[in-house]
Formats: sequence, C-alpha cells, structure tokens
Amino acid sequence: MHPLICASLGVGCADALRQRSTRPIPRLAAVLLCFSLGTFSAAAPAGPAAAASVFKAGFAERDITPSIGMEQPGGYKKAFHRAFHDSCKVRVALFDDGRTKVVLVGLDALVVPRQVVLNARAGIEKQCRIPGRAVMIGASHSHSSGPVGMILPGEFDDAPEDLRRLAYEESSMADAGYLLRVTREIVEGVKLADATRVPAQLGAGLGHEDKVAFNRRLRMKNGRSWSHPGAMNPDIVGYAGPIDPQVGVVGAWDSNGKLLGTVVNFSCHATTSPGGISANWIYYLERTIQGALDSRAPVVFMQGACGDVTQVDNLSPNQRPAPEAWAHLVGGRVGAEAVKVLLAMPRSADVPLDARQRVWNIKRRIPSPGHVAKARATIAQKPRPPDAADWLFAKETLMLDYLVRKEPAVEVEVQALKVGPAVFVSNPAEYFVQYGLEIKKGSNFKFTFPVELANGCVGYVPTEEAFSAPGGGYETRLTYYSNLEITAGRQFAETGIKLANEMKPGPVPEFAKLKAPGQPWSYGNVPPQVD
Repeated sequence: MHPLICASLGVGCADALRQRSTRPIPRLAAVLLCFSLGTFSAAAPAGPAAAASVFKAGFAERDITPSIGMEQPGGYKKAFHRAFHDSCKVRVALFDDGRTKVVLVGLDALVVPRQVVLNARAGIEKQCRIPGRAVMIGASHSHSSGPVGMILPGEFDDAPEDLRRLAYEESSMADAGYLLRVTREIVEGVKLADATRVPAQLGAGLGHEDKVAFNRRLRMKNGRSWSHPGAMNPDIVGYAGPIDPQVGVVGAWDSNGKLLGTVVNFSCHATTSPGGISANWIYYLERTIQGALDSRAPVVFMQGACGDVTQVDNLSPNQRPAPEAWAHLVGGRVGAEAVKVLLAMPRSADVPLDARQRVWNIKRRIPSPGHVAKARATIAQKPRPPDAADWLFAKETLMLDYLVRKEPAVEVEVQALKVGPAVFVSNPAEYFVQYGLEIKKGSNFKFTFPVELANGCVGYVPTEEAFSAPGGGYETRLTYYSNLEITAGRQFAETGIKLANEMKPGPVPEFAKLKAPGQPWSYGNVPPQVD
C-alpha cells in the first residue's frame, strides 16, 4: 500500500514505511552510488557508504493562508488584511537516520503560541511516533501573515470588564479557528514528509550576505540607544549592535541527485510586507532558490536571532525601496547566496541525528505601582492623548499588570537538534543578534544555526547591556508581549550552548579525492607556437 494512502487511512507513518521497506543496498553498490554523485572519499571509513541506504529525508508544505478580513498581527493595535499577495505555508523538513527522526517546521507566521506547539507535537507523536523533543516549530516572524497573536482567545475572560475591552477590542488578537487550522496543518505536514521520505544525501554550508540586514538600534550623542532614530539623524553616533551576515544552508538530495528540499537560516525581521497577505521576503527567498535551480523543492526557513535586526538601515542616505521591491531585494539576495552554497556543497549519507531539550520557568518583570498608576490615568483620559504611543503602551502596562498576577512566570523551552554536521539551537524569543553570535561561538558544531521564536513566544529578549544606562530602545519597553526578567537572554544562550555541546557533530561531507595525479592535457602540454 502506498504510504500516502496508509496515512490517509490513519495508519501510523512509521508503520507505513516499514511495510514498503526493501533490503539494504549492498555495500559495493552504495560505494559506487556515492562515487557517481561526487561524494565518496577514499579516506572515509566503510560505515558512511553503507549509510546511504539508511539516511532518509522528506519535505512537505501545507497551506495556512489567512482569509481577507482576518486580523493582521505584528502591532499593538488592530489591523486587518485587505489584499492578497502570496500564500503562507507550513514548511517541513524531516530527517531519519534509521534510529532517530528529527523535524524542522518553519511557519509563515508572526509567532507560534506555546499551546499550538504542544498540541501539534502531541498529534505528531500519536500519528508518526516522533517525540516532541525532536520536533522544532519556528515562526518566520512574517508581519503579513495570519492571526496567531498577540492576545490569545480566552486569555482575559476572567479580567475586569475594562481590561477585557482593552485586550479584545483594542489589541491585536489571535483567531481561535485559525490556530486550530495551523495546528492541524503542522501535523499533516509532518505526516506527509514522513510518509514520502526517501534515501538521501545531505550537505551543509555557510554563505555571506551583509547588504540587506541592519541593526535597528543606534547609539546617540546623548549616550543612550534608540530604535529607529530616523534616517541620517545627525545625533547618531553609530550602530548599537552587530548583525549576523551568515546564511546557513542545509540541502538534501535523493539517490538520483534530485533536490528534495532546502533549509535556510538567516537573521532579519520579516517586515518588508510587500502588500497584502504574504510570507513576506521569505516568498522571494523561495522563488529565487526554486527559480535558479529549476526546482519546486520546498524551502524551509528558520528565522535567526533578529530581535534588533531589520531591513532598515538608519545610516543610509538613500530613499527606501517600495515594499514590493524591498521584499524582493532581501529575499532575492539571501536566496541567491543560498543557491551559491547549495551548488558548491559536498554531500554525504552519513548523517547522524540527535535531539536535546530543556523546559523551565522564567519570571516576568513586574511594572512598578507608579508606572501602573500613570497608565491608568492615561487610559482614563477623554479624549485619548494626542500621542498614540503613550496610550498604546499604557494599555500594554495595564494588561501586563493583570498578566503577572495571573501568571508570574512563563514556561520556556530551549532545544537543540543535530542534523549531521549542523545543529539548530532554538529559543522562544525575539532574540537579540548578539546572543545568536555567542551561541555560534560557543558551539562545537561547524554549522550552528540559532532559531528564534520557536516552540513558543515570549516577546523581545534584549541583551543585559541594553537594559543598562547606555541602553534603551523600543525592545526594552515593558509590555504584555515583552516582559521576561533581564537575565533571560543569557539563560537561553548558555542553555543552548550546553545542549548543543552534549552532542557530537556528525562528519562534515567532503568531495571525493583524486586517487592519483592527473595526466597532462595533450592540447596544452606544448611549447609556445611563435612561427
């Protein structure tokens, strides 16, 4: 029975594949196959060649495009979708080394609520027998996607009437039906990837793109740091933080050399918003890779640490591109770099897998009584104050004051998934890029890919320096969305490094080496002809 049919009839994904399994490829055949694909190394041990019949990969996509009229998340007030640009997707990469399976799920979504993750993992474990600790679910942070936040349905049902109104009528809110749909499609996507996985080879590589992402926090002459102080502001001293120009790429090919799918990791807010419902610049990332390689293979995007990194360069004297052109620029350049890496990377079927996970609680920061009293006075003003930001952040303060009484700490998860020579290290924050760079530096893996907004959402998590006297900026404001204790970022980084280094990196693929020197080219081994 075909595995897709088995899956549709409710047969477990793993069982379906066992029913159609064949005997391992003989060792000699596997060696010849690796050699023909340019990946066999004479110096390699016998084991990796035999592994060509064991390692498998499967990729899948599912549609989660919201409807016109649904809320558009990403701000502190309500906004609604009025047009369509391109589809939003669940993007799945599943890897199987014969003993362990790991899954990377990239969502074209602003965030992924913790309960969606837990429910989806439960469905995946039940239907595909893959434990939750081996499934990483990350949001791209697309500001042009479906209603997954910020307020969750029912979250303020027990609050006083005035707070319910602020939460449900004045704030960006998730749609209960849409959350159920996203959860269902994550499970269906993993089932499809599992049912269609095939023997594969994998490669990993790093590209470099430093022209489309910029730190949005700038040092000012007054000694503080501001977020987006305005293009060419004369009081700007310089950038207050770094960027991460690495383009992390993992590619998988079947035994015939056909691309099965690509995983891309890069650090930049998805705020280009090309006009209407959209995966944001990730749409053009996908189009660039698929167009250049003449392939429809899925592209799974896992967002890097970009809490303070966007496409906006506050030091540029040039006019900013229109949204469509800007989305094309960011996605096109990152995609082109990914193509270069894919074309140049060696491949191997020796891809050991592993997973690590830590779940614990982190306390929220509590707004001061004076801050709360000022917020109440601001909200009580009739008419509203002329500065909309003052009113919006007063609203956030009152909602946070209620939230910390109800839930003074929040469950967080840091996860590390090993895919051969690469490791994906996740956290649930809009994470400052400095911490992502520190995770890369502290990891024993050559290919280390930090993933933010994964397996939950806790808002902005800046560095401790950003909370100091010379710090500041939008990301440090205390809101219903962003409120973890100041040391949270350090906790995430140290935990991620520890989990990654509990695992041994898989071998880095190499190109086949020549067995002997080559013979001179008969056209070229002649003296100069001058007569």
